Amino acid sequence: MPATTDDQVERVRALVAAIPPGRVATYGDLAAAVGLSSPRTVGWIMRTDSSDLPWHRVVPASGRPSPHLAGRQLRLLAEEGVPITDGRIDLRTARL
Repeated sequence: MPATTDDQVERVRALVAAIPPGRVATYGDLAAAVGLSSPRTVGWIMRTDSSDLPWHRVVPASGRPSPHLAGRQLRLLAEEGVPITDGRIDLRTARL
């Protein structure tokens, strides 16, 4: 488990909750905004505490979702109007 404070977890949660439909943020964007040392820490928070959040709006910097989430995540994002080409989210257009 990464060394995080409850405040950092809540700040990540608040940022994810504030991502509007049709937009995305990367794990690195969120880590930088909260002052975390690694995007992986955001990933850990998302894996353990995001069932009530729009988790699908948080994406890797490559724009390609993890294979085990790709189908569902890309479908949810497409329904919100996020531009996707060949399984990759257009971060230039959709990123906050």
